[in-house]
Amino acid sequence: MKVGIVGLSQVGKTTIFSLLTGLEVDLFSQEHQKGTAKVHDKRVDILAKMYEPKKVTYATLEFFDTLALKIKDIKERTAVFNAIQNVEAMLIVVRAFKSDSVPYPEVEKPIDQLKATLNEFLFRDLDVVTNRIGRLENAKRKLEPKEEIELKLLKRIQEALENEQLLSKIGLTDEEKKMLGGFSLTTLKPIGVVVNVDEEQFSEKSYETKDEVIKLCQDNGFAYVELCGKLEMELNALSEEEKMEFLKELGTDETGIERLSRALYTQFGLISFFTVGKDEVRAWTLRKGATAVDAAGVIHSDLARGFIRAEVIKYDDLVRLGSEKAVKDAGLMKLVGRDYIVEDGDIITIRFNV
Repeated sequence: MKVGIVGLSQVGKTTIFSLLTGLEVDLFSQEHQKGTAKVHDKRVDILAKMYEPKKVTYATLEFFDTLALKIKDIKERTAVFNAIQNVEAMLIVVRAFKSDSVPYPEVEKPIDQLKATLNEFLFRDLDVVTNRIGRLENAKRKLEPKEEIELKLLKRIQEALENEQLLSKIGLTDEEKKMLGGFSLTTLKPIGVVVNVDEEQFSEKSYETKDEVIKLCQDNGFAYVELCGKLEMELNALSEEEKMEFLKELGTDETGIERLSRALYTQFGLISFFTVGKDEVRAWTLRKGATAVDAAGVIHSDLARGFIRAEVIKYDDLVRLGSEKAVKDAGLMKLVGRDYIVEDGDIITIRFNV
């Protein structure tokens, strides 16, 4: 999945991108950046210990870092959203950390930053929808029936956006969403929010307007994570052993960046299935509701084309019983057809013939 990272100036957006992807980025660059982030999954680690493969591969998310949004700057807004119009989800970075050396964005309170960023989303979508309505209404010909339906839908959407409603919350049908697919409407996409706190706020688990930020996220179904960018950078500089010791002192076994990637993965409607063996243990990404033949196609198009059956073992059964043979002997390995709905954590072997 492709995720666009957006935020106002000086919120730590590019730092978050760098931490997620492991890329060294020029903080003063005027270019949009892209990179891939591993979605850390302890199940992959456990499977790797069981199989001792030559290669271990985690699921990934692809991130696109944008230039900073400037409130009510139409030119800048257009440039930012044009650069990420093909992303499938959005990550908003909000600043809570205090620093005398880093100027605040145009609005200071975290809740106001979040609302201002969401307003830019609404303005962008309204621009797109209004322009399309104008083209349809000013067409020098009679509209086709399909265009009449589109115009009616767009006017409904225009009204919702003018009333500051996110399109993900107005009850659009799958057919309506499909009709709108070509517009890449921002407020129709899954959204995550990461709040960048300082070390004191991290320790106290508190920052100004926190309750309001969390409520807004909960009301709209946004993923929510808070982390300390400065602390995460310090963790990155440590050896693996030192990092684990530091995390233990903090009362956790994972970094904020690991929590963030995992939270986004789940909130964006993604699941992982696994393939295992001596050559490779690998996590593959599917959308919730995908079938066994979809899983086969993710691995390789030939597997989908020649799909016969899939062998499915549940991760918990394998770990509990200790081997594939033990799972099969217990009658817990299933042979499924192409329409089987894959569940998170399924270990799958595809039988195929081409």
